[in-house]
Amino acid sequence: MPQQDNLSGSNSTGSDPSVFFLTGIPGLESLHLWISTPFCSMFTMALLGNCTLLYVIKTEPSLHKPMFYFLAMLAVIDLVLSTTTVPKILSIFWFNSREISFNTCLVQMFFLHSFFIMQTAVLLAMAFDRYVAICNPLRYVTILTNSVIAKIGLAALARAVLLMVPLPFLLKRLPYCRSHIISHCYCEHMAVVNLACANTRFNNIYGIIVAFFIVGLDLIFIFLSYVKLLRAVLSLALKDEQLKALGTCGSHLCAILVAYTPVVLSSIIHRFGRHVAPHVHILLANLYLLFPPMMNPIVYGVKTKQIRDRVRLLFRGKSF
Repeated sequence: MPQQDNLSGSNSTGSDPSVFFLTGIPGLESLHLWISTPFCSMFTMALLGNCTLLYVIKTEPSLHKPMFYFLAMLAVIDLVLSTTTVPKILSIFWFNSREISFNTCLVQMFFLHSFFIMQTAVLLAMAFDRYVAICNPLRYVTILTNSVIAKIGLAALARAVLLMVPLPFLLKRLPYCRSHIISHCYCEHMAVVNLACANTRFNNIYGIIVAFFIVGLDLIFIFLSYVKLLRAVLSLALKDEQLKALGTCGSHLCAILVAYTPVVLSSIIHRFGRHVAPHVHILLANLYLLFPPMMNPIVYGVKTKQIRDRVRLLFRGKSF
């Protein structure tokens, strides 16, 4: 097999790798074709769901509100996260196309990590939106104007880009004289760093700082906003008002659980599950790229009446 020759040849030394090789899911190579079926199904549902969501938000005037603008941002982020990685994953599963150029690998890694940082920022902005809507409803429209929403979106984008721009340059300066085989389905920062044959302490520290002090802080602020929000809801006199207020937060809470559960599980297994097989780690990493983009449109479609009704009308109209 020529592909196998390439893989074995990639173990040769050289400080300037022009090509890396992605293994897919180590230990499950014989099942790649079967695994591709749920992967492809989830990817297709993510594309259809998020594109439909964006179309509905754009064409339905009643959805031109801060909450749905943030939801549109989340849909765009989900589309970028999945389309940046899943087509290459499927090409590995279907065609054994494991080669990826070093520069393409860096570009994929940049988009993957920067849009994940953007996702946490948008989830934080959505928590702030719910906090203002419930705790300060009379000033909701004046606080979250279109200008403010645009500035929040640009700030999330700028923060992600500024934090991730150094990564490709930090990786380019490293020599890669070991194997050029990445035991993963896509180019992830630490998977590439582990192939370098130089001191990578700075890269490791930088990755930890970004993960814990940026993404971690966003999660802490989301938690604090919901603590304050819960206090405000419990202070309402009528139980019906409490349930209605909590109901408006249900979709966002589901989005947070969908986004963070695979990440938390992967982190716990990585640190404490020393005897867990490598393919479990990689399956969880892939789940993060597929599950949230697939589930978010479903969650918001089910929980939000305006979206549900508009989608129903859209597909009813096409059926004639």
